[in-house]
Amino acid sequence: MFPVLSGRKYRLELTADQAAQCQEFADVCRSVWNTGLEQRREYRRRGAWMNYVPQCAELADAKREHPWLRTAPSHALQQTLKDLDRACREHGTFRVRWRSKVRWSPSFRFPDAKQISVERLGRKWGRVKLPKLGWVRFRWSRSIGGEIRSVTVSRKSGHWFVSFLVDDQAVTPEQHVMPNTVVGIDRGVKSAAVTSDGDFHDRAFITAGESARCRRLQQRLARSKRGSANRAKTITAINTITGRVTDRRGDFCAQTASRIVAKNALVVLEDLRIKNMSASASGTVAEPGRRVRQKAGLNHAILDKGWHRLELALTNAARYTGSRVVRVNPAYTSQRCSACGFVTEHNRESQSVFRCKATGCGHAEHADVNAAKNLRHAGGQLVSACGDLGTSRSVKQEPVSRATG
Repeated sequence: MFPVLSGRKYRLELTADQAAQCQEFADVCRSVWNTGLEQRREYRRRGAWMNYVPQCAELADAKREHPWLRTAPSHALQQTLKDLDRACREHGTFRVRWRSKVRWSPSFRFPDAKQISVERLGRKWGRVKLPKLGWVRFRWSRSIGGEIRSVTVSRKSGHWFVSFLVDDQAVTPEQHVMPNTVVGIDRGVKSAAVTSDGDFHDRAFITAGESARCRRLQQRLARSKRGSANRAKTITAINTITGRVTDRRGDFCAQTASRIVAKNALVVLEDLRIKNMSASASGTVAEPGRRVRQKAGLNHAILDKGWHRLELALTNAARYTGSRVVRVNPAYTSQRCSACGFVTEHNRESQSVFRCKATGCGHAEHADVNAAKNLRHAGGQLVSACGDLGTSRSVKQEPVSRATG
């Protein structure tokens, strides 16, 4: 049995002064992140190393020299350096990104729960006491339900939110209540997720009216002057729409993941490199890409369905049920017959129709369901179609047609 930490997120109701303070705290943390990252990169260029301990000591010296660093809480700045240290260890110093003033969503964390106090004011309101901010009101949309470990303040779509990391005494079971259940999940651009049980999980994340308004706002943004007040208003309006879309996608992924892991002890997914699959095909000036607009449409469809977010939601929900989430090689799962194992590119007649061409088989069903069944049969192993497919072959490469399976 393993303990599980959970998150609770609420919308803050800040005064004008508190909102300005939050923005100032986030700006100082962003500056500390970028300065620390540049220092680490400079050390690596010289063949030396820099980590959290000396940087934290240098931060204390810098606060005496630069008074603006003292405006933000000390623990929030130290936590920023800890997050930077972890990012550099996990991804590499030169792969960690800068925090851009334009693109980065402002946030900062208070890691010491002893400095945090929470009170409930009524049915809809509560308040939390944060270092240097004092008492801050928030919408009490759900019970915190556990011991607070840390608090994160962030801004999204023009609103500030507070997130509590709590220990709700939940534990991961050693075994699922139905230990012999297995499901395969095929992710696509027509349906976000199709299971081997024949369930189709999908929904629209943006309405037609929102889509039309977003296009008009993007056109207005393209004509606006950089740095102008109207440009800022347009960006805020766009962020409001995209924020709703993001929230709907997150809600869909969370609910879908919860239903799937509740019924299955083993969840099998395709091992997809989503970042590479959604990369631009524009190429370079010397070697321009081909079919760039078509690829851009595919990229948008992949990102809109939230493939990676669903995978994260499944991993998170599995902690409460004891399910296992495994990833298998997706090669030929869309061309392989789940009934007899025969593989040819002609098996898939269209985006939705699969009909086996093997003599004496004739198995037919929805193509996505067939692919999900192949993933389920793989059960954590590489899918073998006709002999060893090999791990070096590209998942985009089609096999040569064979007369027999």
